[in-house]
Amino acid sequence: MAEHKRDYYEVLGLSKGAGDSEIKKAFRKLAKENHPDVNPDNQAAEARFKEINEAYEVLSDADKKAKYDQFGHAGVDPNFGGHHGGGGGFHGGFHGGMDFDLGDIFSSFFGGGFGGGTSTNPNAPRKGQDIHVEMKVSFEEAAFGCEKEVNVPTITDCGTCHGSGAAPGTTPETCPQCKGTGAVQTQRRTAFGVMNTTGPCPQCNGTGKIIKKPCETCKGKGKVRKNQKVSVKIPKGIDNGQTVSVRGKGNAGLNGGPAGDLLITVRVRPHPRFEREGYHVHSRIQVSVVQAILGDELEVETLDGKVKYTIPEGTQSGTVFRLKGKGIPHLRGSGRGDQYVAVAVDIPGGLNTEQRELLEKFGESMGQPAAGGKKGFFKKK
Repeated sequence: MAEHKRDYYEVLGLSKGAGDSEIKKAFRKLAKENHPDVNPDNQAAEARFKEINEAYEVLSDADKKAKYDQFGHAGVDPNFGGHHGGGGGFHGGFHGGMDFDLGDIFSSFFGGGFGGGTSTNPNAPRKGQDIHVEMKVSFEEAAFGCEKEVNVPTITDCGTCHGSGAAPGTTPETCPQCKGTGAVQTQRRTAFGVMNTTGPCPQCNGTGKIIKKPCETCKGKGKVRKNQKVSVKIPKGIDNGQTVSVRGKGNAGLNGGPAGDLLITVRVRPHPRFEREGYHVHSRIQVSVVQAILGDELEVETLDGKVKYTIPEGTQSGTVFRLKGKGIPHLRGSGRGDQYVAVAVDIPGGLNTEQRELLEKFGESMGQPAAGGKKGFFKKK
């Protein structure tokens, strides 16, 4: 019994009489979705893919399409006799010796999106690669900025051949096979017919140039690796994890292109007494019970040195006071954040008898006798 075939327009999800652009658009979409490389070990997708290609092979050919529109499948069946003169139909799917390649077919239809050729000029100037490094700085260096030197392993133009790759006194020659384009075209037979594909030139490896006498220093590469010391300005206010860019200090460009950039990610060392929150600084200060009760003038440590600050009498542990403008300078623009200082009251231990009695009397005078009327105002329960 002959195999029943679906209508080719139905296969591509089109109405009868669809135009060339509609047919090609539908084929591209469905072929991508059902290709075996996208659906490995999926027999249903493979069968669907063959069906899609069979429909496209007929509907994309003006002569075959006209016969199919008039006579249906019989019009394009090579085994169909009679005066209809059914032309050659779809022969053998992906068998019969055809060399099918995903990159070849899709580069022809979709401009190289599946690994096809390229039209990029290999001799066009290209920017060099950026170099990424990390640099550790102190809390104060990040706050106020600094200038530091970093040792960077960099790919630079060879000093002997000045980047040409050819020995001194010689120059690279244009590749005779690709005429300097770096690419060659080949023809391959596929399920869709003969396809032209573009790939790197095998003679010059895609460079477009032949170096007959390579430079001894760089072995014909035109580039050498060496360490360079770069002076880096760390701006004031920078925070941990932020990046500073030094233009033109990355790897050398190709064919006269500019060098890449040096990108330095800053890592700020923790400070033993300060913590940062945005542009604000947090710290703690310990005061005695007497200072907290009576109030006192304190010396507070800041990023700018020690400053004086008076706490009022009756200051409670955990009280936070603000030192305006003593925080981190703003990274861009003027002004600074603030410093917030948390007070921690130091409760003494190991009191002698006289100290205990004085405290008990003080407690009684404040209406706060020792717990249960017992001696030992600060005695633990």
